[in-house]
Amino acid sequence: MAERESLNYATGTAMCGIAGVRHLDGTAVSVDLLRGMAGQLIHRGPDDSGVWAEESVGFAHTRLSIIDIAASRQPMVGAGGRAHLVFNGEILNYRELRRGLSYPFKTDGDTEVLLALHDKYGPDGVKLLRGQFAYAVHDTATGSIHLFRDRLGILPLYYYADSRVFAFASEIKALLPVIDSTRIDEDSLHDYLAHRSVPAPHTLIKGVRKVPQGHHLVVELDGTVKLTRYWEFPKATDVRTVRPAEAVQLVGEALTASVREALVADVPVGTYLSGGVDSSLVSALASRERGGDGLHTFSAGFGDARLDETSYARRVADIIGSNHHEVLVTADDFQRSWSKLTWHRDAPLSEPADVAVFRLAQLAREEVKVVLSGEGSDELFGGYPKYRFAELTRWAIPSGIPLRLLERSLASRGARMRVAMRALSESTHAERMRGWFAPFTALERLAILGRSPVRCSLPPYLEGEGDALSRMLYADAHTWLADNLLERGDRMSMAASLELRPPFLDHRLVELAFALPSNVKVRGFKTKWVVKQVARQHLPSAIVDRPKVGFKVPLDDWFRAGLRDMAFDLLTGPSSFVGTNFNAAVVKDLLAAHSSGERDEQSRIWTLLSLEVWHRELVKQLNQRLEI
Repeated sequence: MAERESLNYATGTAMCGIAGVRHLDGTAVSVDLLRGMAGQLIHRGPDDSGVWAEESVGFAHTRLSIIDIAASRQPMVGAGGRAHLVFNGEILNYRELRRGLSYPFKTDGDTEVLLALHDKYGPDGVKLLRGQFAYAVHDTATGSIHLFRDRLGILPLYYYADSRVFAFASEIKALLPVIDSTRIDEDSLHDYLAHRSVPAPHTLIKGVRKVPQGHHLVVELDGTVKLTRYWEFPKATDVRTVRPAEAVQLVGEALTASVREALVADVPVGTYLSGGVDSSLVSALASRERGGDGLHTFSAGFGDARLDETSYARRVADIIGSNHHEVLVTADDFQRSWSKLTWHRDAPLSEPADVAVFRLAQLAREEVKVVLSGEGSDELFGGYPKYRFAELTRWAIPSGIPLRLLERSLASRGARMRVAMRALSESTHAERMRGWFAPFTALERLAILGRSPVRCSLPPYLEGEGDALSRMLYADAHTWLADNLLERGDRMSMAASLELRPPFLDHRLVELAFALPSNVKVRGFKTKWVVKQVARQHLPSAIVDRPKVGFKVPLDDWFRAGLRDMAFDLLTGPSSFVGTNFNAAVVKDLLAAHSSGERDEQSRIWTLLSLEVWHRELVKQLNQRLEI
């Protein structure tokens, strides 16, 4: 018998969360199980929650109300009762789609549009969507469950399958009540040390998988799982021949249209404003679209003159006339928040800036429910310094040149040169591309783990087409962006019950970016040239042309001061997961060399510490579950 009930929670900690279960032996799904899964996602949707169960299938949903606030409750049943749906995200063109559908609509929001599309087009309806989304549809006529994840992987979607059950959820923690035995996927440790995250479809939990970006997964009645790609990046043959001025016009028009759509909401919308080009441009366009009226902007500082960009953010805020807000992030914030945010991330915090992004989200949530960010611009248009040297990754360095020894001899202040030497010392083109962002090289991973990888996680570095820059951008969009930055952005914003929207990742703008020639991205040794030319139309040269800083945290000093003892205790103590499973001598050498100032090992220490904190948090969660 079907059950649909509203669970109105009086309080919540942190856009929407979805979950679902299919028992493959046909036994009924427990409503209590669904409530338990929803309870793990309440921070994603503190405004409302609901469950639906019918025989061996059940869905759960938690909601952060953004559009059609009073209605569009979920799980939602389609006309005629054939389809049930749970949905996380925003369909930015839902009004346009709705006008082309003959369907007995009962609500005014985007959720029911998904049911109408599925009713008319089946799974192919996903190809008509613009926005960020993860959703599931159970078709009672066929017994199939369909899962869809947006083209760029802005919103998360995980699943677990064995011989008895299939389950899915927005976050891994909501799957834990379904999994009989939770074990670490040791095969993923090599991937983690190479990326500070685990590329899709794998995770650090054995048996738990991510639905990759731009994919459709279908689960049949017998438990058969089929995964297909419904969208992919343009091929090298799609690259256009355009004049630089034409490229600037195209990017400007596409980004403006994306920002305009991203502002659609029935609640207040703000922007992150770091003072860098991307967030400043998005903020300027958002302010212009709103007629300069009441835009809230938010930035974070670290109390370190080397990395503080708040003065630039204030200048941009003055130019566009926004209501600007700032927060100061300290080492104490890291110690207080690390475990809590690791629980939200369901994985090691991949970047030191994760904690700062959370504090920024907390600040923004005091004023708005939705915030726009500049995420994705670097990976689409060549914004990182490494892209200037993309061509070098094609060539192997002669074995007689001891790059690794030279790298270790550099003073800690030569960080970018050290990164370049580490990357170029790798043995293959794919590893050299990966090496620019890898905390540990291939040889270092082998030394610290004591074993070779059993699977290859290099396909994104092998599948790209075109010139060296195009291949590097393709790889970064499939790994660094999808599994690191976007995952971070979603979890840290959801931890504060804030919806994050990145206008650069409108798929039309992404398709345009990959169809543009490389010479409008990195031009005359200038990175992200075409975006900066667009920005010049709205911002002064002092903002557009200043050196890229990025959202960096002064960990080098913190690991020699306030966080030093914590690092030694967690990584070398008798209960340490890292100390027990990794080469202890290598770990101690990293800590000692950084502490003495001999080398700057902040990236590798952070990577190991994050893994340790995650493992401890996982063990704590599992113990709490056993006590219930």
